[in-house]
Amino acid sequence: MTRFTTAVLALGTLLVSTSALSAQNGCDIKKSKIQEQISYAKAHGNTHRVQGLERALQNVNTYCTPNSLRNDARDEVSDRTKEVAERKADLQKAVDKGDISKIAKRERKLAEAEAELKEAQAELDTLLK
Repeated sequence: MTRFTTAVLALGTLLVSTSALSAQNGCDIKKSKIQEQISYAKAHGNTHRVQGLERALQNVNTYCTPNSLRNDARDEVSDRTKEVAERKADLQKAVDKGDISKIAKRERKLAEAEAELKEAQAELDTLLK
């Protein structure tokens, strides 16, 4: 697995793990998750990852507020909604062409996009409570 893939997976894990956050302690939990990842990266000698995570931690310390968490969640829902619309259009094109293999692939991608939208909406709902 490449470093980039590992970083993307770790970031995805961080984002998924924040879905149960409330606005009051969300920033503290975000900081804690980043610090855990820094410890892991240091233990495995990944200096570039440590540097990136330390920058991320600095940004959380500087910019994270309950309002920013809610705004980020709203942006995420908006992005995921657009992605679902794009996936539906791609599926429709495949159906119009009658390409069975592409239809199956597009249906799978649409299902993934819809799951991501549902997850983003759940995070937003949690932050708005």
